[in-house]
Amino acid sequence: MNICVFLSAADLDERYTRPAKEFATLLGKGGHTLVWGGSDVGLMKVVADGVQEAGGRLLGVSVDFLAAKARQGADEMVVARDLAERKRLLLEKADAVVIMVGGTGTLDEATEILELKKHGHTDKPVVLLNTAGFYDGLKEQFRRMEDEGFLPRPLTELVFFAEEPVGALAYLEESQGVA
Repeated sequence: MNICVFLSAADLDERYTRPAKEFATLLGKGGHTLVWGGSDVGLMKVVADGVQEAGGRLLGVSVDFLAAKARQGADEMVVARDLAERKRLLLEKADAVVIMVGGTGTLDEATEILELKKHGHTDKPVVLLNTAGFYDGLKEQFRRMEDEGFLPRPLTELVFFAEEPVGALAYLEESQGVA
């Protein structure tokens, strides 16, 4: 399975890097391909290293203005013209999406995939990995949107909330019929 991971390129502390590395190892050992923003810095590097060390493939989609930070030695690296094309290519190449901790770029990517799902433009499974409670506030906001009628589909049809890496990957494999 090609699993797109939206996440930060920032250098983060162990409470975020440990679960990210754990997820990456599970992904690689499962024989899956990481589809990610292509950067070889911060949390993006942690995940790419973990996947590669565990035997998985790396498919990066960088962008022109970040190409200098693109990972050398990825199995495949595509360089998009701009962020909109990058998001389109990431989603196009993925069978499923995992949203990990991140900043505004990650949030932008997350809301775009959820908007596509909301309108029926994709049926790819989406997992929000709520490492160390990072997305507790967002989860609450999504529930409020659902409760107050802002979502035309049940929240459970849009996103699966996982607290641990093993639960995130198990959900994706089950949803895609992977053993």
